[in-house]
Amino acid sequence: MYLPLLQDIIILLGFSAVVVFILQRFKIPSILGFLITGVLIGPFGLGLINAVHEIEIIAEVGVILLLFVIGMELSLKQLVSMRKTVLIGGFIQVGVSVLLATLIYHYLGFSWAESVFVGFLFSLSSTAIVLKILQDRNEISEPHGRNALGILIFQDIIVVPMMLVTPIIAGQDSNIGTEVLMLLLKSVLVIVFTYVSARYIVPRILLLVVRTKNKELFLLTTISLCFTVTFLTSEAGLSLALGAFLAGLIISESEYSHQATGTIIPFKVLFTSIFFISIGMMLDLVFFANNAVVILALVLFVFFTKAIIASIAVAVLKYPPRTVILTGLALFQIGEFSFILSKVGVKNNLLSFETNQYFLSVSIITMFLTPFVIQYATKIASMILYIINGKKEKISLSKLASENKDINKLKNHLVIIGYGVNGTNLVRVAHHANIPYVIIESNVDIVKKEKKQEKPIIFGDATEEHILNMACIENARVVVIAISNSRDTKHIISCIRTISQSVHLIIRTQYVEKIDEYIEIGADEVISEKFETSIEIFSRVLHNYLIPIHRLDNIINIIRADNYKSLVSDKKLTTLMSRSQLPDFNIVSVRILADSGSLVGKTIVEANIRKNFGVSILAILRNEKMINTINPNEKLIQDDIIYISGDQEHIERFYCAVR
Repeated sequence: MYLPLLQDIIILLGFSAVVVFILQRFKIPSILGFLITGVLIGPFGLGLINAVHEIEIIAEVGVILLLFVIGMELSLKQLVSMRKTVLIGGFIQVGVSVLLATLIYHYLGFSWAESVFVGFLFSLSSTAIVLKILQDRNEISEPHGRNALGILIFQDIIVVPMMLVTPIIAGQDSNIGTEVLMLLLKSVLVIVFTYVSARYIVPRILLLVVRTKNKELFLLTTISLCFTVTFLTSEAGLSLALGAFLAGLIISESEYSHQATGTIIPFKVLFTSIFFISIGMMLDLVFFANNAVVILALVLFVFFTKAIIASIAVAVLKYPPRTVILTGLALFQIGEFSFILSKVGVKNNLLSFETNQYFLSVSIITMFLTPFVIQYATKIASMILYIINGKKEKISLSKLASENKDINKLKNHLVIIGYGVNGTNLVRVAHHANIPYVIIESNVDIVKKEKKQEKPIIFGDATEEHILNMACIENARVVVIAISNSRDTKHIISCIRTISQSVHLIIRTQYVEKIDEYIEIGADEVISEKFETSIEIFSRVLHNYLIPIHRLDNIINIIRADNYKSLVSDKKLTTLMSRSQLPDFNIVSVRILADSGSLVGKTIVEANIRKNFGVSILAILRNEKMINTINPNEKLIQDDIIYISGDQEHIERFYCAVR
């Protein structure tokens, strides 16, 4: 039996596999490969696909599964915590975008109805592409990822009223009151249904399914829940994407959400790939070639304007400049829901054929650019901040140096990057242990507040090398990075290692999978999140400063019992050693490399390490066996790991000699 759609699916998947394989050799994101595939095989390219409408229907499933998985990775509590971003940030982004586009389009000579509708199209970004890229890069939970998600949720909600208003502004419907009232009523019912299902119904259903230990049943139940909630929200007049997101939220409240996510991901990958291919199929290459100059000019306008508007929306919420810029760069494109809305506009004569082609071309080109822009967003943000603050920073460097003249004299001190919960607790412990410390913080309000309390805090971005130099990283004993942005964390680790190879580097992270990655690029220790983070960080810092173990255990017990309240009391922590009692030496390990010519093959006596470098060898790890008793005639062999002790200056000299 011949199935016509089967041929199209073979062409679609086969072409995409080849294109993505070629692009992967050049490290180009897969999404771009899917878009290019769509352009090549679509009706305006080689014309290899006949069942275009059927492919678009399959593509909708991809959007549903993508939003479903993202919903499962969040929770109702996290969503409530994002309410300011969703309501305030989303309203500002959509409102300003609609207003600006309306005024400009009307100024060009079009009617108010057409201008407002173009404003609707202009205001929406690509939920599918942005969230897919952020999810692949593990940036959904980072500040700019959460802001982008919040604004996109608002857009997905507001697109429904836009579709209802479109016939009215076109003068073809006057029953707006009834429509809006019904939409509000349905929305309330959906919210109540979501909450009740998440709290009481779905966890019990999944418990019964899990007890059967049948993987097929678990998969069918999960998929059924996804499409049932999506169908109900669609019937209520809300968008499919919003329904899928709510379905994911419902399952996220159960303890089986991680298993459900793992089950769905292979299907999500397949169907979202088809979705991006279907987007590429919409680009008319002939129209683009004939109007390339105008289209590219419009793309530039859309890029800068939408990025600035989204940045303003986040800036109003008082996020740091870097987060503001990264969020703006993530939301510059025109999204897939604009395509759905544009069909309503064409139907109501609010978009001409030519205008619609311009709109489609600009939308798809901005989608093409999105993976690259997000990939290089951190570098773009650093460049923008340098341009904005460069002169100001150069002028204030001498002032900064004078303000922190005591910091410049520090040695063997602790550097804390990020003054959140973990940084605050670490500062308290360091203060009571008489350990000298320096804080680096990018939030100007926090810096002003702590400077009033005469704390040694530096305002600046720790990804900039001169800020690290102001904290005297080269003389520090321990550096703790306690920020949430993983990309900035990696950049800071690299910067620190270019300054000092021997400083002990402790990292706080949210994700277990980041541990190996951070260690590979130079971290000494990586510690997981929340309450235990604070305890582990300050316990390891105190251990590095040779606080006796029994006293260290006593501190940890006190803090666990009192939930940090004990830190306020000097009496409970006064048993710590004073700084003057601590010996000024450290213990580190270093591998003997092949090009360490002054050491390889020589005995310890011949290398005269103590005299030449001022450090002592305590032990040698060779072929996974530890040599604890050091004989002066012991030969040093390539790939030996030797454990040395000494002060910071001599250890650094030894590192430089063997590297």
